[in-house]
Amino acid sequence: MTTQDYLKIISKSKKPFVIYKSNKGFDLYTNFSKKIILTNKNIYSFINKISKNKSKSKSTDLYIGFFGYEILNNLIGIKLPKQKGLKFPKGIFYKPETKIILEKKLNYKKEESNRFNSDFKININKKSYKKIFDKFKKKIKAGQTYQIKISTKYKNRSKIDPLDFYCRLMKSNMAPESFMIKDKDYSIISCSPENLVTKKKNFISTKPIAGTLKKSKKLNKVKALSFFQKNIKETKEHNMIVDMERSDLSKICKPGSVKIIKKKTVEEYKDLYHYVSLIGGKLKNKVSSLDIIKAMMPGGSVIGCPKISTLNLLNIQEKESRNIYTGSFGYIKFNGDMRFNIIIRSILDYQNRSEISVASGVVIDSNSRHEFNENYIKAKSLMDLYK
Repeated sequence: MTTQDYLKIISKSKKPFVIYKSNKGFDLYTNFSKKIILTNKNIYSFINKISKNKSKSKSTDLYIGFFGYEILNNLIGIKLPKQKGLKFPKGIFYKPETKIILEKKLNYKKEESNRFNSDFKININKKSYKKIFDKFKKKIKAGQTYQIKISTKYKNRSKIDPLDFYCRLMKSNMAPESFMIKDKDYSIISCSPENLVTKKKNFISTKPIAGTLKKSKKLNKVKALSFFQKNIKETKEHNMIVDMERSDLSKICKPGSVKIIKKKTVEEYKDLYHYVSLIGGKLKNKVSSLDIIKAMMPGGSVIGCPKISTLNLLNIQEKESRNIYTGSFGYIKFNGDMRFNIIIRSILDYQNRSEISVASGVVIDSNSRHEFNENYIKAKSLMDLYK
């Protein structure tokens, strides 16, 4: 049976399903025997229970799903003030009974009709953004943070066929941490490029991204690398995030084992280039899945640094819930191995509304107009799907 046949069948069945990008193509998970809706109270027992299950023979011996931004804050002792926005679950995980390996190209003819307004409304305009930017610049100068990410959100009214959107997105903007979830009352599609945690046995790695450059006809990967290397602001931002991710790994890894595996390389995407490093280390003995999640999440590259004080500054400023944005999607296997991304470049479709959240980093050398425009560049590949 071809990938197109599988996708047609799963779409017509109306069953919930998940598709996750793999090294060889895509993995489709479905026929869920359990669905866990996370709360600030049950998250501890949920994670600990997975680790106690010793079964590890089948490819479906795992839970797959996402942690939202709020629940990850709560997990490390940070309480968010009341915020506006969709009343969306704090996290959802599924226990699949079926895994299907799909081809590298997803071919699908949409079954459902898309109904939406292609005009997105932004929650923070350029003038409001500059006020927040100037406020955070003062916090940086006062030493309360070194780097902080200002999030903006694009919203519209919609009813979409998420599988159609996802397949088109994978043709135009494939990314290594792409995924989609379709359930009866919501969907998420994402072309996230950033891996936050990959754990296999006693080795763990993370791939921080800090540095964005808009593509043009005159640029290629070599020229983009030269730009990043010569740009003081981008270099500072990248170095700070790499140092913070090394620090996070050091909490759970054996002393001296944390190393930079790949330093400051460039990855190419539809509308932009990213500045990327890869860091890894050997885990200490008896480190639990909960220990790993609390040390690494939420991901520092989409928050700023230092993590805790910067999170507190962000949460006081932001009046609207991030929901899934800068949370993490992935899986935890019954043997303790896991893979999680950072949820960015994503569309949450819920209650006939779509929202796309993006953020850019502010350091002492930042320019408000540049950062505001960078947010738009990051959202553009997703908004283009609505044209």
